[in-house]
Amino acid sequence: MRKLLLAVLVVLPLMTLAASPETITLDVRKMTCAVCPITVKKSLEKVPGVSDVKVDFVEKTATVTFDPDKTNSEAMTTATTNAGYPSTVHK
Repeated sequence: MRKLLLAVLVVLPLMTLAASPETITLDVRKMTCAVCPITVKKSLEKVPGVSDVKVDFVEKTATVTFDPDKTNSEAMTTATTNAGYPSTVHK
């Protein structure tokens, strides 16, 4: 029991140092059919650090929640571009 308590006391401060998840919206071009959002979503889900993706076909956007310690907007725009759907960070 004492070792467990010690382990918790060591890990707890490290957890507070972890960055809070961030959310960005990407403007995604070239989505022309109902299957396009699926491809965009899958490409973004493969980026390490991405925890949630919602793609809106009508608005041509992808809203991405991610760990900023593990990834950034450039990695996400590269992922969609490599999948055939160039994107930029929504302003």
